[in-house]
Amino acid sequence: MLKQRIITALILLPLILGAIFYLNTPWFALAIAIPVALGAWEWANLMGIEDSSARMPYVALVLVLLALVYFTHLNFVLYLGCLWWVAAVVLVRAYPEKVSLWESRQRMGLIGLLVLVPAWWSLILIQGQTDGSWWLLYVMLLVWGADTGAYFVGRKLGKNKLAPAVSPGKSIEGLLGGLATTAVIAFIVAFCTSASDKVGLVPFLLVSLVAVIGSVFGDLAESMFKRHRGIKDSSQLLPGHGGILDRSDSITAAVPLFASGMVLLGAM
Repeated sequence: MLKQRIITALILLPLILGAIFYLNTPWFALAIAIPVALGAWEWANLMGIEDSSARMPYVALVLVLLALVYFTHLNFVLYLGCLWWVAAVVLVRAYPEKVSLWESRQRMGLIGLLVLVPAWWSLILIQGQTDGSWWLLYVMLLVWGADTGAYFVGRKLGKNKLAPAVSPGKSIEGLLGGLATTAVIAFIVAFCTSASDKVGLVPFLLVSLVAVIGSVFGDLAESMFKRHRGIKDSSQLLPGHGGILDRSDSITAAVPLFASGMVLLGAM
């Protein structure tokens, strides 16, 4: 299993970084639409659609919406995505008490649209900015830093569970450790680059930390849906890693929150 994980990661990482840094925005949008379509196929499974071919209409719907957003520049989808992630915090913390609010196939389908479409548009919007490739790398660094800080602090000090019914291993102390780690990363980036010049240091830090909190609940929300569905992984598309959603759940929450904050602050 570990060998598979390493091989898959070694293949994917250059492809991801190559797309971010070497594709112009239209080609980047097309390239990223592929994993989003695969994510939609996996999401249809979370909706309870087991037959692979029966998932294709949902995939087609997602692709149509991606095209609509791209050609009309519907930035408001970012805010719809943010509204979902605010709701996700409440639902994850309350699980399983409020399952009836989201478990129907139709509502799960709507949630999938609020996860996948804003995440895709956020990636396109960020990458299309001046130095946008570095902005994307920064958001990914925040997520990786949060995961690392949460793991070590949670393992050492974690006592109060963040969402025990969803993921017993995650703690409030771990969340705080992840936030502290990413605060350090954000400070370093702010002081060593011009990243915060347009918006100011404090707003830049706040947007970064909100994105990190979103990444944590992105992971928890997918875990909640999988737990309710009774599956371990969203699929087996990535050997050793599970599915596309399993590897991107944190990013799908972090990027809309970060992009929305930067748009509201006038940096994008």
